[in-house]
Amino acid sequence: MRKAARYILEEIGKSLDMIPEEIEDLFVDALVGARKIFIYGAGRSGLAGQFFAVRLVQLGLDVHFVGDMTTPIVSDKDVTIIISNTGETMSAVQTANISRRLGSYVIGVTSEADSKLAHASNLVIYISQVCNGDKKDMAPLGTLFEDSVVLFFDSLIPSFMDRLKQDESAMRQRHAIWV
Repeated sequence: MRKAARYILEEIGKSLDMIPEEIEDLFVDALVGARKIFIYGAGRSGLAGQFFAVRLVQLGLDVHFVGDMTTPIVSDKDVTIIISNTGETMSAVQTANISRRLGSYVIGVTSEADSKLAHASNLVIYISQVCNGDKKDMAPLGTLFEDSVVLFFDSLIPSFMDRLKQDESAMRQRHAIWV
């Protein structure tokens, strides 16, 4: 377990170090300026998006996970974040195309810079996934991508807190009451 954890943490660090700071700023600016934020991802990418959605709600932002029964229609004052490792997941690409057609600013989070999702997005957060062939068993399938996405999103929370003038006490006021 420790060997795999060290490997995963090292690879995530390399991946996140490759994201330009100006991309981080564009991402935070887009979300802070949005009327509503929509998040979509299938499978474990969707779970990573749901983690982030919870934090954004705790920051006081209007956030919806695409596919929930209560999700409203997207508009031109909104931001849609779509997470897909390959950038080719049909539902992710369709969601990007529909959101963009309706005027939403689309942010694609993917490990494939030349994917259909990347081409359908206004802004691409490229999460590099460099996995040594001999170490794939320590981080199978999309582990490095999904873990990198979670850490990327969580690492931006202090920036959001600063921009939105929020602190942990204010966030705690929006924490789910049943937990």
